[in-house]
Amino acid sequence: MSVNLGKGQSVSLAKASGGSELSVVRMGLGWKAAARKGLFGSLRRREIDLDASAVLYDAEGRLADVVFFQHLVSNDGSVRHTGDNLVGGAGAGEDDESILVDLGQVPQAIRQIVFTVNSYTGQTFQEVENAHCRLVDERSGQELARYTLSGGGPHTGQVMAKVFRDGDGGWQMLAIGAPARGRTFQDMLPAIAPHL
Repeated sequence: MSVNLGKGQSVSLAKASGGSELSVVRMGLGWKAAARKGLFGSLRRREIDLDASAVLYDAEGRLADVVFFQHLVSNDGSVRHTGDNLVGGAGAGEDDESILVDLGQVPQAIRQIVFTVNSYTGQTFQEVENAHCRLVDERSGQELARYTLSGGGPHTGQVMAKVFRDGDGGWQMLAIGAPARGRTFQDMLPAIAPHL
């Protein structure tokens, strides 16, 4: 059963999966362009290119690696982006971009993986609706947790969530939902720092 997370809430991934050990999880991100009134009152949607990234940090909070549309696989192979979606459209249903994390293969030196979304084309989140991120057990297809972005905002990026090692050697997911400015993950690094 999926857990709907609010901003700042976390969930233990071991508990979320019914006690079985997770091996590979998929962070799925989806969005849809908000309908805008066009000529003669017709509704139309403008394509929006949002980009999902996974930023990997070590125990000291130092950037260790990143996975995004120009670097699809982490240097150690444990995190993999499935490809860039230039227009979105899945919205509240399915995912537009996915990042797979093989939890058992993530090096011990990596303590946190932060997931971000940024508007590469520069539109703000006021022009986006039905944005979500969700964590799925890749083996069973079961959705473990979902965080839905409510409202828009004049920002071009969002620090969505992170998975991190807990003190018992397991993993947890934390919904962050912090607005940020930037067209790339590099632009958003200052906004990630307070959440490490």
